[in-house]
Amino acid sequence: MITVFGSINMDLVATTPRLPKPGETVSGTGFATAAGGKGANQALAARRAGADVHMVGAVGRDEFADPALDLLDKAGTDLTDVARVDGPTGTALILVGGDGENMIAVVLAANGTVSSEQAEQTISGMQDGDILMLQQEVPAGSVSAALEAAKARGVRTVLNIAPLIPETADLARLASIVIANETEFERLVGRDDLTTEQREKMLLEMHGETGQILIVTLGADGVIAAEGGVLHRTKGLKIVPVDTVGAGDTFCGYLAASLDAGMAFGDALRRAAVAGSLACLKAGAQPAIPVADEVAASL
Repeated sequence: MITVFGSINMDLVATTPRLPKPGETVSGTGFATAAGGKGANQALAARRAGADVHMVGAVGRDEFADPALDLLDKAGTDLTDVARVDGPTGTALILVGGDGENMIAVVLAANGTVSSEQAEQTISGMQDGDILMLQQEVPAGSVSAALEAAKARGVRTVLNIAPLIPETADLARLASIVIANETEFERLVGRDDLTTEQREKMLLEMHGETGQILIVTLGADGVIAAEGGVLHRTKGLKIVPVDTVGAGDTFCGYLAASLDAGMAFGDALRRAAVAGSLACLKAGAQPAIPVADEVAASL
């Protein structure tokens, strides 16, 4: 069983020929809404990968609440611990350029009400062998409470350190598995000029010091990870991306589901990388997440 403690949003997505520079206005070519939020995205990815998934979070009492939960509900995700609170559902305002790259602003709204008490209640119902997956789009104190309670109970935790917040370094120390993209890893270690060799060396050194599994996603260059005292490298698929929104969340969800199923770490890493690649071939976050059969066909 995978429990996801995190955010639930509606994504408001505008497409443009290119991303604007600061202060610049560009003409859009399309607009769509889609369910999102890093927590919900990762929950759906884990569910589509074949895992039993329990989602914990909050939505508002507005017109976005039901659509934000629709795909999770249809996939069979356990939503009994998704709270309905006064006020709006969380939103993400997304610009997608012609090359598939994106800019995102996230408004917490209902996600900001997710509490430490909710975190502790969540952990109290978890069993040995379960996985708790977290991100940083709900209050840092609640994420910390969940990680601390999980550690005390012996529950394995997966923390995706996105989006970066001031508390990231402290939160990362509490997790069993830490997932970052290249920029997030450099911010975590306080460097912004790492060569490939330096990044890999620092990854192994941190792994040796903490014993944590540390994973860095590198976009088209694949994924590197420190696990079991060795460095793992794997690639996704060679693709022309349509939209990279949600690719990282797809990777996280598929990795957690693969580990939950007992898959060897290297195989889980490769499966997750391929799933992340496939998620770039369609527009939107949740609509683009592939199902298990699609990923199996591409492996």
